[in-house]
Amino acid sequence: MRLSIALPALALSFAAAPLIASDTGLTYGPRPAYLIDKLPEGALKEKLQSCAAQVPQRTDFSIGHRGAPLLFPEHTVESNRAAAQMGAGILECDVTFTEDLELVCRHAQNDLHTTTNILTTDLAGTCITPFTPATADTDAKAECRTSEITLEEFRSLTPKMDSRDKKATTAEAYQGGVAPWRSTLYVDGARSMTHAESITLFRSFGAKFTPELKAPAVDMPFHGFTQEDYAQKLVDEYKAAGVPASDVWLQSFDLSDILYWVENEPEFGAQAVYLDDRYSKSDADEGKIDPLDPATFKPTMQELADMGVNYVAPPIWMLLTLEDGKMVPSPYAIEAKKAGLKIITWSMERSGPLTTGGGWYYKSVKPQVSDASAYYQVLDVLAQDVGVVGVFSDWPATVTYYANCMGL
Repeated sequence: MRLSIALPALALSFAAAPLIASDTGLTYGPRPAYLIDKLPEGALKEKLQSCAAQVPQRTDFSIGHRGAPLLFPEHTVESNRAAAQMGAGILECDVTFTEDLELVCRHAQNDLHTTTNILTTDLAGTCITPFTPATADTDAKAECRTSEITLEEFRSLTPKMDSRDKKATTAEAYQGGVAPWRSTLYVDGARSMTHAESITLFRSFGAKFTPELKAPAVDMPFHGFTQEDYAQKLVDEYKAAGVPASDVWLQSFDLSDILYWVENEPEFGAQAVYLDDRYSKSDADEGKIDPLDPATFKPTMQELADMGVNYVAPPIWMLLTLEDGKMVPSPYAIEAKKAGLKIITWSMERSGPLTTGGGWYYKSVKPQVSDASAYYQVLDVLAQDVGVVGVFSDWPATVTYYANCMGL
């Protein structure tokens, strides 16, 4: 059944789901209370505990990162329905394209080998790198792209949790490798989406939109499809659906995409979000920045603002540093605010247990991250001291609860 036909039934099942506050149709579930209980005694714990009886409300501060992929296959109907049930006011479709130039929700153009069952289907022959089994000295590998298959073929694939077993010797075994703190409980029957279908689905939940234009894995132009065509097609699908620009936060790691929208689609460009990955440039590239050193910010925050950029979105660690053992805003955060830029950050609940310092997302404050209570400690600094206007999360209930309690 096509998604567009199934949407009314989906909306009905969403409204009738169990364990949901009857007056809003939303639920926090048990996780916020679990995390709050782990907080040390103090003002933050007392404040969050005081909101235990609050009725969940949808909030734009809470953004579903690929839906709710802590437990659901990312970019599926089910993952986004779960995020919407947790009060995420904005939902994300990472956008890439198929061989016949249709836009689909996928975190990367070349991730089908880890997010679908393609390697165990007849479409395995379309993969750029066929499955290669692990040996004693090398990991198993594969690479499969949406750009090598048509939309009809994409629809035939079954989504799964994003994972791979690097030690696999068969394509079937390669389907495993799910992180032990994730789950395969909600995989059965998961449905993928086109970008246009995500618009219809998210609107049925009363949520807004933050599509990310993903970097192509193929050389552009592709079949005559230029990068500008790609950026424009994304906007055109919102226009065709009658979605106002004020409900859409376009995203890209490529500053040229942001500037294209600012110039050619100014209403949409006004809320375009520059995903800042300049931390990842090579040491030889002068574009690499140090969040603690404004002299490395090229372009500067003010230069970004002068270009028409209004939103920046770096990872959590870039916004925080430690002073005398206390988490405080980084120079990056301070300079962004000084230039009048609004800040969104990513991604809460993506690191699993925080008992070993929280991993990459928390590396700038690692000494203060020792258990799950750090989720709310970090979130509190981001909201109250950094002043972020939105937080992506793999389990939006955590952020929704905080936002509702703090009136965000």
